[in-house]
Amino acid sequence: MIASGIDRISSIDLLLKGRRVGLITSPTGLSADFRPTVDILHERYRLAALFSPEHGVRGDLDAGALVDSYTDAATGVPVYSLYRKDSKRLTADMLEAVDVVVYDIQDIGARYYTFIYTMLYALEDCARAGKPFVVLDRINPLDGVTVEGNVLKDGYTSFVGNYPLAIRYALTAGEVATMANEESGWGAELHVVRCSGWERTLRYSATGRVWVPPSMGIPRLDTALLYPGTCLFEGTNLSEGRGTTAPFEIIGAPFVDGERLARAMNGHRLPGVFFRPVSFKPSTSKHAGTFCKGVQVHVLDEAAVRPVALGLTLLFTIRELFAPFAFLPPVREGGRPFIDLLCGDAILRDENADPRSIIETWEAESEQFAQRKSAYHLY
Repeated sequence: MIASGIDRISSIDLLLKGRRVGLITSPTGLSADFRPTVDILHERYRLAALFSPEHGVRGDLDAGALVDSYTDAATGVPVYSLYRKDSKRLTADMLEAVDVVVYDIQDIGARYYTFIYTMLYALEDCARAGKPFVVLDRINPLDGVTVEGNVLKDGYTSFVGNYPLAIRYALTAGEVATMANEESGWGAELHVVRCSGWERTLRYSATGRVWVPPSMGIPRLDTALLYPGTCLFEGTNLSEGRGTTAPFEIIGAPFVDGERLARAMNGHRLPGVFFRPVSFKPSTSKHAGTFCKGVQVHVLDEAAVRPVALGLTLLFTIRELFAPFAFLPPVREGGRPFIDLLCGDAILRDENADPRSIIETWEAESEQFAQRKSAYHLY
């Protein structure tokens, strides 16, 4: 039986009782019996504030939607936004309202996923304010050993990459916090309530636990597994499947020939997956309301899948076959193209780039990161 940090909350009673507690959480903040962490802390301690990440505390906001401050209807506790237009950090007023900050969100183990940066910003803010920070840890659903992809380069930081992690970094949130606190020299009073019963080789499918979507874009475990590779298409003019029932599993556009693309991709014989031609019409996001063709990636063997290599191979194959392919321009004038921020490098926009050499280079970076991260393993 695997227990998450919230299931072992009694181990830090002395730290939380009698103090004003602030909680950063989302709908994945649940105990083993599906009780929300919000409710557990509200009943057990003095829950003084909720801090909302992207998608909101209750998960009722779209990706990228700005969060307003409001009052949580179920508990009457004030909710303060950590996903504002001007900032994604704890303010002095927010920190003044609490004595300790607790974090409980299920991560998916991919560098682009923004929740870990909400956590790291808050950890740094608490360090500066002298406030204790608690991570109620959860397992890495993709396992704790398989590292993939390059490490974020200097000059490419953003909210989809704000710490030098590999794309698939094989750490828990508590381990990421431990690593950043040590390597950055923040000196925060960090407490990690560890999971119990988890071994690093275990993926989420082996735990017997029900998958709760951490956001509307990650509805299934297969989605989370493919996301470290297919999320790169957010930086292109192709649909990454948002607005369909299979985001990040379906990739396509009006100018793609799905049959041709499927044949080409299956010809690469990538391990653990099969590419099926599909037609779809996204209801939201890119190409909304427009008929598209492309492929759906089906996971046949989750242990064999290497999503980063898959994503790179798919991107370069489409780039070669379909001339209308393009990378999106920067969101802000003078900023970097979004593909550079996702990639943590400008290499993917190099017209002479060879995907095989990129994959080899990134494999070497992955090995180096795997050695670096091992010093911070808690399991």
